[in-house]
Amino acid sequence: MTQQIIQQGAEAIIYKAKDDVIKDRISKKYRHSELDNKLRRRRTKSEAKLLTKASAIINAPVPEIEDSDKLIMPFVDGKKLSEHLEKLDWKKVCKQIGQQIAVLHDNQIIHGDLTTSNMILTNSREVDSKKPLGVLHFIDFGLGFTSNRIEDRAVDLHLIKQALEAKHFSIHEQCWKIIQANYSSKDKKKVLDQLKKVESRGRYKKGC
Repeated sequence: MTQQIIQQGAEAIIYKAKDDVIKDRISKKYRHSELDNKLRRRRTKSEAKLLTKASAIINAPVPEIEDSDKLIMPFVDGKKLSEHLEKLDWKKVCKQIGQQIAVLHDNQIIHGDLTTSNMILTNSREVDSKKPLGVLHFIDFGLGFTSNRIEDRAVDLHLIKQALEAKHFSIHEQCWKIIQANYSSKDKKKVLDQLKKVESRGRYKKGC
């Protein structure tokens, strides 16, 4: 089977093989081999479990096979928001982002890496097109976990807010307002209040 590398990071290499994506966790040579294998298997199993739970409530790839340190799932064919958000109907896209984050959080799922690099719009259209908006998918739950803590949800929101400012500076303020307005979690007030505290801690550290 022909495999094409579509992403390579410190923790994993992502391949595309026909209609599938293979996430292969990289072996760390500085770790004892037995411990390394155990950690990679555990993280793969954890991500598969989280993806399965997430895909039942939002659009996310459903794992097909979990093979020790490899995760095989369907390829999500669409436009990565990190590269295309400004060209799309970003106001409606951001509305979906806020809604889907709220659904995850109300089901105790913390994504852990909420950036537009981990969001794909399938069947997407340009701003002036008459085609339907498209379907937003969240991918890569490798840093995700389950939690009821308001702090963890606030940090998740802090990540997407920072990602917007870094990658989509020209529209980041409007995007964040829309996401925040559509973050319809039952704990919305508590989470947003905690987010202010998270941000104030960040400003304090920068000032030190």
